[in-house]
Amino acid sequence: MFQEVNSMVLEKIKTILSEQFDVEEDNITTETTLQDDLGADSLDVVDLLMSIEDEFEVEIPDGEVENIKTVGSLVEYIESHS
Repeated sequence: MFQEVNSMVLEKIKTILSEQFDVEEDNITTETTLQDDLGADSLDVVDLLMSIEDEFEVEIPDGEVENIKTVGSLVEYIESHS
């Protein structure tokens, strides 16, 4: 489904997710959903995206947030906007 993702971007995202959601990095894949698999509520997603924006120096507009449901879609967004 997803194109080959940049492993460096994915690894950084997995580290951030692991820290914020207390989940083992090995359990996070591109198919992992932010809300269902990680239990992120809307505040968690905002905090996560702020961390992602700081780490990758990208800005994720509010209108794009609703399109980012999985780790893979987050990686793809970062790769196409950085």
